[in-house]
Amino acid sequence: MLSETARAEGQTLINPMNELLKKIAEKRVQAGVIGMGYVGLPLAVEIANAGIQVVGIDLDGSKVERINAGTSYIPDVTSEAVNKHVAAKRLRAVTDFRVIRELDAIIICVPTPLGKTKDPDLSMVVSAVDRIAENQRPGQLIVLESTTYPGTTEELMLPKLEEKGLKAGRDFFLAFSPERVDPGNPSFHIFNTPKVIGGVTPLCLEVAAKLYSNFIQKVVPVSSSQAAEMVKLLENTFRSVNIGLVNEMALMCDRLKVDVWEVIEAAATKPFGFMPFQPGPGLGGHCIPIDPLYLSWKLKTLNYRARFIELASEINADMPHYVVNKVNDALNSFSKSVKNSKVLILGVSYKKDIDDLRESPALDVIQLLKQRGAKVMYHDPYVPEIEFEHTHLRSMPLDQGLAEADCVVIVTNHSNIDYPKVERLAKVVLDTRNAMRGIKSSKVIKL
Repeated sequence: MLSETARAEGQTLINPMNELLKKIAEKRVQAGVIGMGYVGLPLAVEIANAGIQVVGIDLDGSKVERINAGTSYIPDVTSEAVNKHVAAKRLRAVTDFRVIRELDAIIICVPTPLGKTKDPDLSMVVSAVDRIAENQRPGQLIVLESTTYPGTTEELMLPKLEEKGLKAGRDFFLAFSPERVDPGNPSFHIFNTPKVIGGVTPLCLEVAAKLYSNFIQKVVPVSSSQAAEMVKLLENTFRSVNIGLVNEMALMCDRLKVDVWEVIEAAATKPFGFMPFQPGPGLGGHCIPIDPLYLSWKLKTLNYRARFIELASEINADMPHYVVNKVNDALNSFSKSVKNSKVLILGVSYKKDIDDLRESPALDVIQLLKQRGAKVMYHDPYVPEIEFEHTHLRSMPLDQGLAEADCVVIVTNHSNIDYPKVERLAKVVLDTRNAMRGIKSSKVIKL
C-alpha cells in the first residue's frame, strides 16, 4: 500500500516495486550484507532470525569459510546461531559480488576509518557501491549502515547508482540507516535497539522501513538520508564531548589532589540535570574516536569550525600521554625510571569484556612506553596476541606478569580479572578505570 506521502509526491509503483514489497511482506526477499565484521555478521544473523534468507559478502575468505562452516568469530554472535541458520540454508557467505544480481536488498556494513590526515577514508564504501553498480538490477533496495559524513548517501552513492539510467525512488531504492552496535552489551542488541532510517525519497524510506521492520523491534523514520547520517554523528559526538569534559575534570582533580571518581559518584546522586561519564586512558572503538571527526571534516568544507568536537578530540587523544606520565611518576616514587622498567598492561581491548582492539588506547600507551624504553608486557583474557606498528606481543599469565612487573597499568577493566590479587602481588598499580574501587592501598595510584 503506497503511503500518503508518496502519493503526494506523485510517485507511482512499477512492477519491480510491487514485486519487492510483496517479497518483503511474504519474507521471500533475498537480502545481502556487505562486510561481515562486528556490524555485518550480527545483522545477518538477526535477518536470518526473522526467517529471511541472507547472504554475507566479504573479501576475507577466512570469514566466509568460517560462516559457511557454521562458526562465529564475533563474541556477540554464538556459533550455535550461525550453524543453525547455515544448516537451515537461511545464511551463507561468499566473496563473489556477482551474487548481488540475485539479491533484492543489499546492506553495506564496511569500515569507514580516518586517514592519517584525519580525513574520511570512504574507499571501502566506494568499492562496495562500485560492485553494486556493476551488478545492479531494477527493484533493489540498497542501504548504507557505515558511519559517514552527512551527504554521503546522496552525494557519493546516488550518482554512481544512477549512472546507467536507473532512478532512485522509481527503479531502485536507496536509504541510510546508522548502525548502533554496542559490542559486549548484554541488554541491547540489534533487535531491540531502535533503528533510525532515512531515504533519499519518501518511497525509498517506506521500502527500507518495511524491510527493517521484519527484524528490528522499532523503526524510527527521519525525513532524509542526511538527517539519518547526522543522527549517528550527534550520538557519538555527544559521548566524545562529554568524555572529553570528564577527562579534563580528571586532569584538574589530579592537580587539586581530589579523587575524580568520588566527585563523579557524588554528582551522579543528583536525580536531574546530570549524566555521569567516566574518565579513562583515551577513547577506543570504531565510533566515538572517529565519527565526530567526520562531522568536523564536513563542516570545514562549509567554512565552519566545529570547536567543541576538535577540543574534545584533542583532550581525549592526549590521555595516553597523561597515562604514561603517571607511570613515570609511579616508578619515580621508588627511584626507578621508565627506561628498562617492566610495565604490565592489564587489558588491551578498547572496552571491558570484549576482544575488540579497534582504536584501543592501550595500543597508544604501549607504543609510548616503548618509546621511553620500557619493557612492555600485557595480560588480557580476551586477546591472546596483538600485532601493530612493528609490535608483536602475546598475553602472558597474570601471576607471571604481576611477579615480573615494576608497574601495572589497568587500561581495560575486564570483569574476570582478580583485582585484589593484583593489589597483593603488584609493586605499584596505576588504575585508569577505577577497577580497584573499594581497595584501599598505598600501592594504588588513580588516574
